[in-house]
Amino acid sequence: MSDSVLLVGGGGREHAIARALADTELYACASNRNPGIARIATDVETLDETDPAAVVEYAESVGVSLAVIGPEAALEAGVVDALEDVGVYAFGPRQADARIETDKTFQREFMDENDITGTPAFATFADPDSAAEYVESVEGHVAVKPRGLTGGKGVRVTGDQLSKPEAATYIRNSDYEEWVIEERLVGEEFTVQAFVANGDVRGTPAVQDHKRAYEGDEGPNTGGMGSYSDARFALPFMTDEEYDEALGIIQETVEALEDYRGILYGQFMLTAEGLKVVEFNARFGDPEAMNTLPVLETDFLDVLGAARDGEPLPELAFAAQATVCKYAVPAGYPTDPEDGAEVAVDEESVGDGLLFYASVDERDDGIYTTTSRSFAVVGVADSIDRAERIAEDGLSDVDEGFHVRHDIGTEELVQSRIDHMAELRGE
Repeated sequence: MSDSVLLVGGGGREHAIARALADTELYACASNRNPGIARIATDVETLDETDPAAVVEYAESVGVSLAVIGPEAALEAGVVDALEDVGVYAFGPRQADARIETDKTFQREFMDENDITGTPAFATFADPDSAAEYVESVEGHVAVKPRGLTGGKGVRVTGDQLSKPEAATYIRNSDYEEWVIEERLVGEEFTVQAFVANGDVRGTPAVQDHKRAYEGDEGPNTGGMGSYSDARFALPFMTDEEYDEALGIIQETVEALEDYRGILYGQFMLTAEGLKVVEFNARFGDPEAMNTLPVLETDFLDVLGAARDGEPLPELAFAAQATVCKYAVPAGYPTDPEDGAEVAVDEESVGDGLLFYASVDERDDGIYTTTSRSFAVVGVADSIDRAERIAEDGLSDVDEGFHVRHDIGTEELVQSRIDHMAELRGE
C-alpha cells in the first residue's frame, strides 16, 4: 500500500511542496484555499492550521500515513506532536524543538550553551523598557528582535533601517514584551535549508532572499520579496568552502538538538570576520522553497519514507540549474496592504516560468488577495541571468494592483553582492 500525505499550510512554500509531491496521493489543509495546491491535491480542507485537534480530525478522516508541516505557526502550536499522538508521522520538529525558530531567546541561549559556531553577541530582556534602555546605551549598532514569531517583519537594525532612539521608540510602542538585542552583522546574507532526520543532514543549494520591499534594498522588511540560487550549491559571492562551513554549522546544531526532524533552515551572514548565524528556522523558507524544490531530482516521498522508517536519508540530487523567484504582492504591502481584491492571473502569460500561488483565497466566484504575498513566478535556467529573464517575462502582465521587486536576480544586483564581499574581504 502506497503512502498518502497530508500537507499543512496554504502559501507559496506549500504550493512548492505540493508540486514536489504531485505524484503522491496528497491531501491538504489550511486557513485559505490555495488554487495551485487544490489542482494537485486529492482533497483540500479549509481549517485553522494552528488548531492541532482540527488538523488531526482531518488527517484521520482521510487516512493519511505521512504529513508535511509548512508554516512555523503550526509547528509552534504543536501540530506535529498531535499528529504523532495518533500515529501519523509528521516531517517537522515537535513543538519543543521548533523553539529553535519560534523562541529567539531560546535560540540564542541554546546556541551559546552548545558553543555553536557563528553565534553573535546578544542580550535578552523580559520587558520593553529594559530593552530600549540597553539599545540607547550600548556601543555599536544592534539588531532588535522580538522574542516570538513576527512573520519576518519584526526585526529592526540600527544604523541601517533606523537610529538608536527610533529603535528604542519602536520597542516601547510595540505589542511585544520580550526582546533579544544582538550585534549588528554586516555582510551578505544567505540561506541553507537542510533535510534532517535520524541524525542525517542533507543540504540544499544556498539561496539569497530579499527582505526589503523596494528595489535597491529600500523600504520596510517583508516576508521576502524574492530570491535566487545558482547552478551550483554556493552563491556567486561565496566560496564552496563557505557553503560547507554553513552546512557544518547546521550539523553542529542538529547534533545538539536530540531527535530533531524536518527542515532546519540556517540564515547566515558572510562577514569580514567569517560566518555568523542570523537565525534558524524550523521549516522551509518562503520564498526559498520555491528555489530549491523545483530543482530537487530526488523523490521527496522517498525522503519522507526514510525519515519515518528510521533509515538513512537518501543523498539528494539537484539539477545544475539556477533559479530566480519574484513575488507579486498587494499594493501597500507590508505596511498597509490592500486585501479582498480579485486576482486575475493570466497563466498562459507566465511562459516558461513556474507559477506559485501564495496567500490568496479561492472562492466560488474567483481568487482574492489577503494581506500578504499573492503569487510568485520562478525562472529556472542554466544561469542566474537567464532565470531572471524568465521570471521577469512571466510577470510582465501583472496588473497595477500589485508590486514586484524587479531587481531581484539581475546581473547588476548580483554583481553588487560580489563587489560588496570583495570590499569586506579587502580584495
